[in-house]
Amino acid sequence: MSGLNLQLDADALRPLIKQIVEETLAAMAEDNAAVNGNRLAYSEAEAAALLGLQPHQLRDERLRGRIQASVGPGKRVLYSRSDLLEYLRQRRWGKNGDK
Repeated sequence: MSGLNLQLDADALRPLIKQIVEETLAAMAEDNAAVNGNRLAYSEAEAAALLGLQPHQLRDERLRGRIQASVGPGKRVLYSRSDLLEYLRQRRWGKNGDK
């Protein structure tokens, strides 16, 4: 059985790689805009709904220090998209059924 030995010039691949990365980033930005309409922050009720929680459950998670939030005008609690994603990332389900 003979193997295939393929040699490619890295400089020849650069334009193709650049195009693929640009298209991927554009698609991700488009998806992100469709999901959240380019909003910077969500109220506690909106953020809870995005996470599938009741507002009081999200409030309790915040008070326990398990999720970050910001304070907006009138001391209104606001959650950024990155706050919500980080909360989910920190609570990944483990291979053995544990956190």
